[in-house]
Amino acid sequence: MQHYILMADVIGSRTTDQVILMKEFKSCVDYINNKYKSSLLSPLTITLGDEFQGVIKDANTAVEIIISIEEYIISKSINMKLRYVLHYGGIDTEINSEIAYEMLGEGLTEARSRLMNMKNDSHRFEVDIKNEKLNNLLSNSFIVYQDLIDGWNIKRDGELISLFIKKRDYKIVADLVAKTRSQIWKRERGLKMTSYYAIKSILINLTIF
Repeated sequence: MQHYILMADVIGSRTTDQVILMKEFKSCVDYINNKYKSSLLSPLTITLGDEFQGVIKDANTAVEIIISIEEYIISKSINMKLRYVLHYGGIDTEINSEIAYEMLGEGLTEARSRLMNMKNDSHRFEVDIKNEKLNNLLSNSFIVYQDLIDGWNIKRDGELISLFIKKRDYKIVADLVAKTRSQIWKRERGLKMTSYYAIKSILINLTIF
């Protein structure tokens, strides 16, 4: 049976503090599993220490999860970047609803192969959901999305960016951080938050079908 498979791994995991990285990675996975519990056929499960896999009920939820992971990383100012593969493929065995282990199928094999091949590519997002036109639209949209978020200094601006994402009103954010509205308006423009809201909306709405 065909399912939406989401896999990801941490980029450059061997060059960072392993204990801190694994703690942050696990906290991120736990957050997503709790937030999207009703939409996960098989929960995101850490497999090789710096990788996870899961089976998602639909493409729209899978894209929302990817964005939620990125926004969680931003909100916590975590020094971590992930590569993602969203693949629609076959799983021959019964779906394990408790943990994403002990499942076999072409879809899982293909998703893992694609994730491995991405290690030679600068793009962090790959989509293959058996619709060439939609694949191209999503892939190009994710290129724009990555260009925006990878241009941010998360260590310096993570908290501010997260407030913009949550409130979507520079005036409210200005009050929360005790800065003038003019200062925060300029930061909002400099961070290209309007472009972020737009590309996020495009990605989510492309997969509503």
